[in-house]
Amino acid sequence: MNYKIKTPDELSDDEIQHILILWNISEWKEMKLTHFRNLFENSEFHFLFNSNDEILVVIRLNFDFVLEISGKQYSLAEAVGLVAGQEKKGYGSKLVQLFKKNMMQRNIETVGFCFADLRPFYQRCGIQILENKAKSIVEKTEIGWITAEDDDILIFNISEQNKEILLNLSSENNAYLITKEQYNEL
Repeated sequence: MNYKIKTPDELSDDEIQHILILWNISEWKEMKLTHFRNLFENSEFHFLFNSNDEILVVIRLNFDFVLEISGKQYSLAEAVGLVAGQEKKGYGSKLVQLFKKNMMQRNIETVGFCFADLRPFYQRCGIQILENKAKSIVEKTEIGWITAEDDDILIFNISEQNKEILLNLSSENNAYLITKEQYNEL
């Protein structure tokens, strides 16, 4: 297995198609390659490839992730879109461990999110979990502010100070997700 990191511009057309198939998001099935590259321009894709250079598992590192907590903005990287082509082969856990090591070596403050039923997987991978803290993150939509769907915040690499801030999230102390568009309006 080969661990590789690629920017959207470094991805081949076939790799993008394979990622979209793995992610299996209905609105993205017909996404054009140029739209993919533009949409994820501020991202990295972390992979495990087999000896035939086929994607075994992918995770995206999103650099366009800003939380506003108590009036202060925190720019973090977000790990999202972890999907393996085949489950129960150990590819996902191997990539998570390599990804975490890479974030620590590069000192990139990185969080992720998951539903409660995925806790055992991330615990086996050695990822610290802030249980039920993701529910304190709200996001603006067309219909107003909504609570995050995920349950937990995953800690891949973060300062103790920022971890403490995330630990203090609650229904009375929400974090507000600031999208790229909202950030540009500020």
